[in-house]
Amino acid sequence: MKERERFLKIRGQKIRFSLRTRLTLLIGTVLLCSIAIALGLTKLLEWLIPSVSIVPQWIQLNVFSLVVATAATQYLSKIFFDPIKALNNGMQKVADGDFSVRLETNATSLEIQEMFAGFNMMVKELSSTEILQTDFVSAVSHEFKTPINAIEGYTTLLQSTDNIDEVENEYIEKILFNTKRLSSLVSHILLLSKLENQTIQTNRETYRLDEQLREAILALESAWGPKEMEFDVDLETITYSGNKTLLYHVWSNLLSNAIKFSPDGSTITLRLKTAPHGIVFSVEDQGIGLSEEAQKHLFDKFYQADTSHKSDGNGLGLALVKKIVTLCGGTVSAENRAEGGCRFTVMLHTDIGYTQTVA
Repeated sequence: MKERERFLKIRGQKIRFSLRTRLTLLIGTVLLCSIAIALGLTKLLEWLIPSVSIVPQWIQLNVFSLVVATAATQYLSKIFFDPIKALNNGMQKVADGDFSVRLETNATSLEIQEMFAGFNMMVKELSSTEILQTDFVSAVSHEFKTPINAIEGYTTLLQSTDNIDEVENEYIEKILFNTKRLSSLVSHILLLSKLENQTIQTNRETYRLDEQLREAILALESAWGPKEMEFDVDLETITYSGNKTLLYHVWSNLLSNAIKFSPDGSTITLRLKTAPHGIVFSVEDQGIGLSEEAQKHLFDKFYQADTSHKSDGNGLGLALVKKIVTLCGGTVSAENRAEGGCRFTVMLHTDIGYTQTVA
């Protein structure tokens, strides 16, 4: 309400001269002042240095007028265009999903004050809507989880009975498959909702990062085994202090995506190494790569670049990866490889999680 009241208060004030009128008057004043100052400087220079009089007065006047007008224009442009720059930076942050940004100004112009107050009110409303939506989705997802688990449990029991025919067993398998997908979606939504309200990394423990990556590879054997895929693995022995459960989700998701989008018989390349400012993990596949549009929205919630694999995921995996890595004080990026496929790179900074290389 504070932003709305401030906006309405500013908007209710009467503006005597419009911004355009004031700018026009200021420019005219600057021109007149620059000519007057230049004329004074010309006379002063001729008095101090008589030999300067050999230079035509109109040239001296033009030079001094240009210098004074340039300096005055720089000052005026700062007054008028700095608020626009600040507004643009704020809009970029909002576009990236940061609704906590607020703009303050010392400008006396009512138009600029109204613009900033309107921006703050807009961001406040967007933030409230985002919180309401997140809370609603979280609450609904939580209520879904119990009946979904019940359906999955009873379906598993039906599958183990002996008095069902082949067709009935096929139906049961489809029910079980879809309930598992729905259960995974609900779990991801709940985890993402929890992480969005979390600002610091909790439940830290010290463990071997390279061993965790090997565990993630083995856990996904049911996915890469039938595709007869190979792994080119080069992992440094590294100890890391962080949230083991969350980071396992990162490795599992990135590996799962690499397996999903790689052709049968291809090779996935994994690298883990220390860098001057942290740890770098990369996973490369030999798939079709990412389109320009996909690279823009890859880490957005519910975005799926390849709709042909829509039944294999829910579009929340990479959004969770981004959130977890950011929470751990790191960065994640994706790029296409020159030889085909794409590369995901995770950077974990050493000033956030303690790391060391074990001999």
